[in-house]
Amino acid sequence: MEDLGLIYIALATFCGGVISAILGFLDSHESFDTRKFGKSIITAFVAGLLFALGYSFADGIGVKDIIIAILGGAGCDSITNRSLGVIFKKK
Repeated sequence: MEDLGLIYIALATFCGGVISAILGFLDSHESFDTRKFGKSIITAFVAGLLFALGYSFADGIGVKDIIIAILGGAGCDSITNRSLGVIFKKK
C-alpha cells in the first residue's frame, strides 16, 4: 500500500505541473510552443519523482498530502519558468 501512495504523490505532483503549464499557456495568449510545453512536462516529471522520493520517508499519505503535492508540482513549474525567463531574458 505504501508504494501505491508514493505513486499517487508522484502523479499528483506531475498533474500539478501540467496544470500549471496549461494555465500558463492559456494566460500567455501566444501560439502553442511544443518546446516550452515539453520543458514543463519534463519539469513536472522530475518534480513528481523528487516528491515521491521525499514522501518515501513519511509515515502516511492522505488527502492533504495529495493536495500539497499538486501545489508543489505547480510551484516547481512556475519557479522553473520564471528562473529560465530571468536567465535567458532577451534584450
